[in-house]
Amino acid sequence: MSRELVNKKESLWTKDFILLLASNLLLFIGFYMLLTTLPAYIFAKGGSASDVGMITAVLIISAIFIRPFSGIALESVDKKLFLAVGVAICLISIGSFNWATAVFTIMFIRFIHGFGWGISTTTYGTIASDLVPISRRGEGMGYFSSAGTIAMSLGPPLGIMLMNDKGFPTLFMGATVSTLLALIFIYFIRVPKVEKSQPTEEMGKITSRLMEKSALFPSFLALLLGFTYGGITSFITLFGQEVGIENVGWFFTVNAVFILITRSIAGRIFDERGHFWVVVPGAILSFLGVLILSYVKSSGMLILSAITYGIGFGTVQPSLLAWSINSAKPARRGAANATFFSAFDIGIGAGSIILSHIGESMSYSTMYRISSIPMIGLLVIYLLFVRNRKEDV
Repeated sequence: MSRELVNKKESLWTKDFILLLASNLLLFIGFYMLLTTLPAYIFAKGGSASDVGMITAVLIISAIFIRPFSGIALESVDKKLFLAVGVAICLISIGSFNWATAVFTIMFIRFIHGFGWGISTTTYGTIASDLVPISRRGEGMGYFSSAGTIAMSLGPPLGIMLMNDKGFPTLFMGATVSTLLALIFIYFIRVPKVEKSQPTEEMGKITSRLMEKSALFPSFLALLLGFTYGGITSFITLFGQEVGIENVGWFFTVNAVFILITRSIAGRIFDERGHFWVVVPGAILSFLGVLILSYVKSSGMLILSAITYGIGFGTVQPSLLAWSINSAKPARRGAANATFFSAFDIGIGAGSIILSHIGESMSYSTMYRISSIPMIGLLVIYLLFVRNRKEDV
């Protein structure tokens, strides 16, 4: 009888967790539908190449700005309502793109979209960490993170298809409907109450509450991972043109499949053996994946690179997220999520900006070789941390 009760308490696939996954997936699909098509919309409205680069930057800036404050808010506000507010901002923003008549207006809407995106992604992760049993957190957060991966494989081709076949109004309608469904699903989710931490002098200081100190180290590693990831996602199409591979989109599809396969396995290893056994092999495989990509001359090598990087990224990213959450007190999980995703976003933004200059002045092949260096840095810094702290690995 007691054993059945324990098993019930440790259940991962609850109705609320499934609904949260579905809602998160729908939000990400709407987001990724626009990620690859908004640049074309910018050009259609008379924008330049620099304007296209800014369309990602403005969203990241506003998302990074709002995330720490979202983490603070999640210590006291109704998480379900806060999530609904964030998704509603995304919904209104996406629905407004169709009426934007100037590049500046598109930029402004995207900036507002970033606030909704920062609130939503931080709150989704916090609620997920509340729903997942601590004994299965690595596995559970691995599954939760898979929503972005699935959306990355579905959203871009769906968005491009709607844009090419039906035009921009239908594209924006599709992304709006996906986001609206995400908002509707939130209504049916029951969010567990988490015991609040006792107020302390340190918690009273706004600067101390903006980020979770216990999550800083795994978040810094996530920043290094994001730097390389930003280079891959931003320039893979231009790289394909440089090396003469037309079907470079296969990289995203194959990469997404192997991230999905890897995440649940890596999550279980994290729960049973600790972060050492996932961070080290994951960092090595991520490095090798980017290095192989820099030497790609054929579709076969491209797929090999996608498999290698997919396994590496799928191992490291959710494990660092679970590590960040486990390091924080229950009431500070929101701040831990905000700290982690802010660092990851900063890495993506910095990687996109810095690596763009290297790609333009040298070549995208050289750029990818250079972008693999942060993975070596991640591995070395982590090993030094383990050695100095004598971590239980």
